Amino acid sequence: MWRDAQPKPMDPMPSTNHITAPAELLQRVQQSVESVIRGKREAVKFTLVALIARGHLLIEDVPGVGKTTLAHSLARSFNCTFQRIQFTSDMLPSDVIGISVYNQQTQQFEFRPGPVFANIVLADEINRTTPKTQSALLEAMNESQVTVDNRTHPLPRPFMVVATQNPIEHHGTYPLPESQLDRFLMRLRIGYPPTESEKEILRNFAANDPLGAVEPVMSAEEVIELEEAAQNVTVDDSLVEYLLAVVEKTRRHEHLTLGVSPRGSMMLFRAAQALALVEGRSYAIPDDFKRLILPVFAHRCVVSSRYASTLRRADQADAILQEIIESIPVPL
Repeated sequence: MWRDAQPKPMDPMPSTNHITAPAELLQRVQQSVESVIRGKREAVKFTLVALIARGHLLIEDVPGVGKTTLAHSLARSFNCTFQRIQFTSDMLPSDVIGISVYNQQTQQFEFRPGPVFANIVLADEINRTTPKTQSALLEAMNESQVTVDNRTHPLPRPFMVVATQNPIEHHGTYPLPESQLDRFLMRLRIGYPPTESEKEILRNFAANDPLGAVEPVMSAEEVIELEEAAQNVTVDDSLVEYLLAVVEKTRRHEHLTLGVSPRGSMMLFRAAQALALVEGRSYAIPDDFKRLILPVFAHRCVVSSRYASTLRRADQADAILQEIIESIPVPL
């Protein structure tokens, strides 16, 4: 375990006349989302991490725990465009990215953008649509653009996909392939709220929509500023070596047929920088990496079929990664 070192003085973050200090701004956004998502501070914090790390989020949990509400409350907390795509088995790729339509007056084809052209896109129950439609999001998530009829259309900045899926019900679903899973910066599970938080939800939200009271506290321009500020967070070489040691062990582990890719390494690096910024620091610490290894790496690892276990595949990957974390010394 890493021991707490003496806190370093926080370096001043670069600021401009049109943006509030990052720590204060992020605290306001977190409070705004937590006014709706009660008792899930870590899940809310990691959602913000995914946003300012320029990543995408996969929320995998049972129905009714607030997956969709979390995405809605994040979008309402800053001035941005928001689209919800309810995936079904009969949905086509053009329903997601858009289509070219012939205009008889101009005698030219005009591109009609699909719902993916938004700052935050909620891909609800993404595993209920066919692989062909799922793959329509690959270019958008990886390169922030879509190509239709050999023409490339850039997506707005910031751009984030928040996808949800139910891990319990598998009838009529299409599991996401590894190439698609690798595009998500992290996978979260919200879980049931604590009893006290659920009691508060019943008393305050049973008759009212909690999203109605959420007001924007951040602009899209400020999100971009936060993304740039996160890139300036200092990461010591010893932490990079720790990250690579964990990654290398996933690639050689006897119970894993697929370890973490170089994209996964980069995602953890960026997520650790973003987490440091969310917690008001201009430098990363070992705990930033340790806290993020499971949500960033678990969905990227493929467990060998020879590793017999009664646990679900996702839980097996968590257990193996936890074993790896405990076996590698943490930089002091």
